[in-house]
Amino acid sequence: QVQLVESGGGLVQSGGSLKLSCAASGLTFSWYIMGWFRQAPGKEREFVAAINRSGNTYYADSVKRFTISRDNAKNTVYLQMNSLKPEDTAVYYCAAGRLTSTWPDPRISEYDYWGQGTQVTVSS
Repeated sequence: QVQLVESGGGLVQSGGSLKLSCAASGLTFSWYIMGWFRQAPGKEREFVAAINRSGNTYYADSVKRFTISRDNAKNTVYLQMNSLKPEDTAVYYCAAGRLTSTWPDPRISEYDYWGQGTQVTVSS
């Protein structure tokens, strides 16, 4: 059974930083593209960042302040978020997928497994 468990969310002031973690189990982690998505209240889930098997990364234009990384030995993917803004407030989801199209592909449909999400709130 595949499980993705996010942690590290919380309340932070504008301009602050947070580091999210996502621990994966039940899959061969190194085979998977790992992604972060977010969903703000009343909005659709949107792509944030992804990292592939080779360590190549891809970001949404709005989050070039963020850094995604992975540790295959720990089956964990991270999202370092700096210079946070109130508009970054959302539930952040970790996802795992086996790319079926051309890298990078930010579509939600490319991801097979999802975590439960962690809340990030940025106060102004």
